[in-house]
Amino acid sequence: MRPTTRFPTLLSIAVAACSCSDSTSSPPPGPPWFEECAVSAGLEFTHVSGHDAHFYMPEIMGGGAALFDMDGDGDLDAYLVQSGSLDRPGSPDGANRLYRNDGQGSFTDVTEGSGADDTGYGMGVAAGDFDGDGNVDLYVTNVGPNRLLQGDGTGHFEDVTDAAGVGDPGWGTSAAFFDADRDGDLDIFVVNYLIWSRASERECLDDENGADYCSPQIYNAPAPDVLFVNEGNGKFSNASVRSGIASERGTGLGLVCADYDGDGFVDVFVANDGMPDRLWVHRDGAQDALAFEDIGLLAGCALDNDGRAKAGMGVTTADIDDDGDLDLLVGNLNRQSDSVFENKSGLFSDRTARLGLGMVSRPFTRFGLGWVDFDNDGYLDLFEANGRVRKQASTYASDRFAEPNLLLRGRAGPLFTEVLPRGGTAQLLIATSRGVAFGDIDNDGRCDVLVVNRDGPAHLLRNVVENTNGWVTFRLVEAPGRSALGATVTARVGDRTLRRDARSATSYLSASDPRVHFGLGSASVARDVRVRWNDGTEQLFGDHEAGAMRELKRE
Repeated sequence: MRPTTRFPTLLSIAVAACSCSDSTSSPPPGPPWFEECAVSAGLEFTHVSGHDAHFYMPEIMGGGAALFDMDGDGDLDAYLVQSGSLDRPGSPDGANRLYRNDGQGSFTDVTEGSGADDTGYGMGVAAGDFDGDGNVDLYVTNVGPNRLLQGDGTGHFEDVTDAAGVGDPGWGTSAAFFDADRDGDLDIFVVNYLIWSRASERECLDDENGADYCSPQIYNAPAPDVLFVNEGNGKFSNASVRSGIASERGTGLGLVCADYDGDGFVDVFVANDGMPDRLWVHRDGAQDALAFEDIGLLAGCALDNDGRAKAGMGVTTADIDDDGDLDLLVGNLNRQSDSVFENKSGLFSDRTARLGLGMVSRPFTRFGLGWVDFDNDGYLDLFEANGRVRKQASTYASDRFAEPNLLLRGRAGPLFTEVLPRGGTAQLLIATSRGVAFGDIDNDGRCDVLVVNRDGPAHLLRNVVENTNGWVTFRLVEAPGRSALGATVTARVGDRTLRRDARSATSYLSASDPRVHFGLGSASVARDVRVRWNDGTEQLFGDHEAGAMRELKRE
């Protein structure tokens, strides 16, 4: 008989729907920003957790998605990660799905024969070109061995996990391709959540003495994360111990890679669930380019303003205050606000309340999220996909884990205010949302949103914002045609200098469009466009008029 544990009241989810917003500060409802169009666009995907009699912890955490160009035709295809069944591993109903975009934002399921139909109990996916052939590859995280799928540029994939040596057997959540050692090829960082098995599962109770999912703290089994270093010959070596990454364990869920201290090396931020978040940076003075140390506590981004470790889920990063360095946002459990860490030369301060994200975020459990300029006014907006991890009496729908999503408009300050109707759609969407991928699926200059919902159909939110604001989008290319993940673009827009980065791994369990998008507001030109490549070299690309997608190639 497994021990029964009541989840701590502090982390229970019992927020009445009427408390979800402050009516005195919310704007009146306006036109919707998004139109839900998954079925009409051909993305007919329903996530399956496999939940039956037992409340296995992994069932409440998946799954993720990728928006990426699998065939080099300039538009975004889609990959959706299925979970399946922990009791029946490897069953066909647990196969991931691959969808080809026709260029207009309509999709066709091309999974059959593609080699992309991994049947592990799926969590998330990362996208990047690990072998430098110009074709995008996928790294799929599972409860159990992860899989590396090598793309050939036509929509076909080969499982090269064993040959590459990257089949980590843990409970993988978010993952990222990034250049850890600045040698020009992409390495892989894998976040693990818990050391877990069905035999070690616990039984927990909700507030009504019914069976429910447990808190990660109940297991007392945080897991080490993993760093795989690309050897350049199709093989990777496990550098987790060598790098120092394995020296700390955590309950990792969210992941983002960027240079936060300005030393030219990419750092790694991991959001942990109920434990201090970690910021892995390259160790000062180390001869080994792969020597990392966690400075999250010293840098001020591991805990909130009150010195508490929150239940971190999804994470995103951007320069929201136009000072040239990257700030952080971590989505947390309900009754805990978001955590916005403002970066000043590598030192962070919690500015959540000042930015308007304290009260509005607290009623929800936020997973996939992103800072994206949806209305092209030059200021980054915020989308957050929500869904509980514990049952509660107050419900939005028959699914007791389901919640509406949040959309907040960004403006100067920076400051964020909620957009109504809630979530940005005319009809309120209520689901147990998890992974979110962002990208322009129809190349109209407006960013769209793909949301995976636990035990429900995916949502594809087509951006329908109507305005006259200008935009430009850049694809940053390194030889021989690989997207330059981690490179930075700056441009003068009006009297501001904006920074945007080429990044795919962000949000939660998901991979987004790595193209760099600038909303221009009333400006008609992005001036003095400059790219800083991953090795620190810079290249000036001059001025670019609004309304165009450009490819910026490294000399």
